[in-house]
Amino acid sequence: MMEKFIISSRELTFSDLEKIIDNKLKIELSPERKEAIKKCRLYLDEKLSKEEKPVYGINTGFGSLCNHRISNEQLSTLQENLVKSHACGCGDEIPQEVTRMMILLKIQSLSYGHSGVQLETVERLVDFFNNDIIPVVYQMGSLGASGDLAPLAHVSLPLIGLGEVYYKGVKTDAASVLQDFGWSPIQLKSKEGLALLNGTQFMSAFGVITLIKAFHLAELADIIGAVSLDAFDGRIEPFNDLVHQIRHHKGQIDTAARFRYILKDSTLISREKQHVQDPYSFRCIPQVHGASKDVIDFAAHVFACEINAVTDNPTIFPDEDEIISGGNFHGQPLALALDSLAIALAELGNISERRTYQLVSGKRNLPPFLVAEPGLNSGFMIPQYTAASIVSQNKQLCTPASVDSIESSQGQEDHVSMGANAATKCFKVAQNLERILAIELFNAAQALEFRRPQISSPFIEDFVSQYRSMVHFVDNDTTMYPLIHNSVQFLHNVEYSLPKSKIDTINI
Repeated sequence: MMEKFIISSRELTFSDLEKIIDNKLKIELSPERKEAIKKCRLYLDEKLSKEEKPVYGINTGFGSLCNHRISNEQLSTLQENLVKSHACGCGDEIPQEVTRMMILLKIQSLSYGHSGVQLETVERLVDFFNNDIIPVVYQMGSLGASGDLAPLAHVSLPLIGLGEVYYKGVKTDAASVLQDFGWSPIQLKSKEGLALLNGTQFMSAFGVITLIKAFHLAELADIIGAVSLDAFDGRIEPFNDLVHQIRHHKGQIDTAARFRYILKDSTLISREKQHVQDPYSFRCIPQVHGASKDVIDFAAHVFACEINAVTDNPTIFPDEDEIISGGNFHGQPLALALDSLAIALAELGNISERRTYQLVSGKRNLPPFLVAEPGLNSGFMIPQYTAASIVSQNKQLCTPASVDSIESSQGQEDHVSMGANAATKCFKVAQNLERILAIELFNAAQALEFRRPQISSPFIEDFVSQYRSMVHFVDNDTTMYPLIHNSVQFLHNVEYSLPKSKIDTINI
């Protein structure tokens, strides 16, 4: 029987999310989560049957239409209209892995029993997730303030038999998929449309997937940087623990320790050097990589809070007999974290490209452009150009989104986070960083061959041996792009073991 992950009172971790997504685990609501959802819905129904005064989003219009009272007979129509009218996404479709994460995080948020949804609605989302029914969602449309309204509307349309989904790899009308499963469209009750659309799950899904990638790329940046350092005939002294303990930054201390671990027993790093210093892109790796890791840790803490939060509005507290209209949907915490994360990841790419540049510069007895016959061969000249181009694009993508705000909804929503734009930009920066690191490794592995018969550390020799099974040494000019693509693919699949992985330790 296939393993299931139970959505329970235990908080989700990044390890949980990576395991669920990578292993395509089925999910299930625990009995206590089901009871919490039912209890909140019952409370809301009873409250509406007795309450005369308007309650925002439940028996009123939305946004600047909040003062328009809606009759009890029209409450279901109100919620359905909300979903239809807010599905205004544009641009490219988002990756299906992000949409699956959106569904998972929306289920988690609704399961706390503060949103007023029907159990049937949440269980239909569980059915979508478990059967790989993936709504079509577009990149553009969210201001990241009243929640991710447009993207979440596209996630919600199939619940009521509208919109499009991917099923078995084919894009099709949601209505036909519901029919195939024998499911009737959900009849939304009061508050449900707003509960589905309010929330930060678009920003959160992009952020979580980017962070999971960032944890791995930060490790790979250290490993690849160590290959470059040894291939460049660099010095180990700048990684001495004494230097880093007197500055106190955790990321810096951890990075230096990791380099000492990776380079242990290298004959190259321990041999006598003719030079007394290395360029900053080598000598200051602990300071630069470490600073980026500290920002990754900060962003991870923010998202660890968010993935275990209730972010729709209004919020319902059955035990306290309170329905409170607040602003938990506002994406400012995420927007600031995503902008910071993008900058941190871009800097890992920035210093990586500088190491690539040093390796092809004909210094320290390495041949110019890392080929035996430069001139006849251009060698690794243009991969560095490519890396420089990608680094430049990352710098452009790092213009902060969170400092922008455009008033909407006739002034009711007068400050927005633009966190959705921060999320999609940050996701692209992470993808670009992977390409930049792949190009550095392409160069560093080539340079290392010119140091033979001297050898690097056992860790590096094993890592480069795995690499050589996918990317061969370049003797003479050849078509380079397949080798770069293979280098990127290698980073997806490579196996290595380092002490203490961030993905196991970051939590609230």
